[in-house]
Amino acid sequence: MEVIWTVLIAVAALAIGGFAGYSYRKQGVEKKIGRTEELASRLYDDAVRKADEYKKEKILEAKEEILKEKAENDREKAENDREMRERRAEVQRSEKRIIQREESLDKKSDNLDSREDALNRRDEALTQRTAEIARLEQQAQELYGKQQGELERIASMSQDEAKQIIMERVQKEAFHDAAASIRSIETKAKEEGEKKARNIIALAIQRCAADHVAESTVSVINLPNEDMKGRIIGREGRNIRALETATGVELIIDDTPEAVIVSAFDPVRREIARLAVEHLIADGRIHPARIEEMVEKAKKEVDQQIREAGDNAVFETGMNGIHHELVKLLGRLKYRTSYGQNVLKHSIEVSHLAGLMAAELGADVQLAKRAGLLHDIGKAVDHEAEGTHVTLGAELARKYHESPDVIHAILAHHNDVEPQTVEAVLVQAADAISAARPGARRESIENYIKRLEKLESIANDFDGVEKCYAIQSGREVRIMVKPDDVTDEGTRVLAREIARRIEKEMEYPGQIRVNVIRETRATEYAK
Repeated sequence: MEVIWTVLIAVAALAIGGFAGYSYRKQGVEKKIGRTEELASRLYDDAVRKADEYKKEKILEAKEEILKEKAENDREKAENDREMRERRAEVQRSEKRIIQREESLDKKSDNLDSREDALNRRDEALTQRTAEIARLEQQAQELYGKQQGELERIASMSQDEAKQIIMERVQKEAFHDAAASIRSIETKAKEEGEKKARNIIALAIQRCAADHVAESTVSVINLPNEDMKGRIIGREGRNIRALETATGVELIIDDTPEAVIVSAFDPVRREIARLAVEHLIADGRIHPARIEEMVEKAKKEVDQQIREAGDNAVFETGMNGIHHELVKLLGRLKYRTSYGQNVLKHSIEVSHLAGLMAAELGADVQLAKRAGLLHDIGKAVDHEAEGTHVTLGAELARKYHESPDVIHAILAHHNDVEPQTVEAVLVQAADAISAARPGARRESIENYIKRLEKLESIANDFDGVEKCYAIQSGREVRIMVKPDDVTDEGTRVLAREIARRIEKEMEYPGQIRVNVIRETRATEYAK
């Protein structure tokens, strides 16, 4: 029974609990549904509100877009209207110009017509005047012929004879006036120019202290004894062949006692061979291997001497900034001679002379000294390259970036080109002074005699020359003329013509003085 009640009570409790849970759940669900409905209502209201706002914004944007398009259309319309107005104005201006041009062309056409009429009238007048002039010319020619015939009858000579007499008289007067003018100009120029030039040259020479006789390159090697010749030749000539091959020179061993001659066109090779032979003689061991060793040693010594000689020349003349290759070439001139004159010493002397004369004349001293030092630089390579030392020197100076004035002075120092600067003339004069002073150079007797004979033959070729003599070692030619064939004025002209022909046909150092002498003697005998 208790079990049944217990079961019943449990069932009742479950029923009550289930009902209570159902009631509670129903209330919670209703609350959630209410909140959901409230949230949905709010979302709907927000969506409606946002939709209204979005609609309003789009409407506003559409209105703004419409207004912009309308403003753009208005602006384009205004721009089109302005362009149309401008085009219309341009068309009107073009039409106005065309009208003005047509009016101008009409006026020009009228002017041309009137001018053509005037020209036709002038042409008719000129035709009439030409006919009148032709008639007058015919009358003048007839009158001139009558007058000429009358004059020939009165003068007893023809027109050609009268012209010849007048031309001869005018030529004599012009010749006399020209000779007198030349004499006056030359006399005045000599009085002023010779005095100043003599002072400048004398001062330059006095201030340039140089030896009168320059040393020559030595080509003869002295031997301690005659046995040394055999040792230099070697067994079957192997030593001398090795020497000649290594140095590029020719060794001449002849009957000259205790001497060997070194022969070569290149002075540097000749010096290397001389030093090598002297070292071999001093050492005493002469064989091909030792020869090669001594030749190399001699080459180094000569290279060192060349550098020192070039540096000393640059230092002595005060010429800084010369390219080191040009300095080396200057040093090579130490072993180069011209007519027995050492070319390096000659170049230094020319540099000093040109600088001193430039200082006296107010010219560029540095330019004159630099050009004087480098004027014979081509002689350092004239054994190795084709061409004169003048052109080679100019090419070297141009290659190593010397100034155009220096290059021009090098080209002009032997008149290969006409001197255009004062410094070029001074280098030319300094070169002549250095080469022409007593003892500077030596000439062979044959060349000396040929130059004297050439001088005398040039003078004898002129008409009126009676005798001529080349004196003062060929630096002056004295000419005696026939007084009946050459006048006093003619002596000036004859001297100038002879001097010009000497300049054209001869080569000579310095200058040659031409003296033309005319003497008239009157002889009477007292009986």
